Amino acid sequence: MLKFYKSILEKVSFDADLFKKELRKSTKWLTKKELSNLKIWTLSAFTQYKQIITEVFDSIS
Repeated sequence: MLKFYKSILEKVSFDADLFKKELRKSTKWLTKKELSNLKIWTLSAFTQYKQIITEVFDSIS
């Protein structure tokens, strides 16, 4: 599943709103370990969306 969401995020990275929507979706399907890996990967791969990434991961309960 992690590989799938990485692929999706790469495809929608041209649009901030789509990126945020798909990132939020991923938080509902991935395990805690996968989410941790995804957060690290997104922060390094999509520096332009640092605020969005932080916001989404901070909102996880």
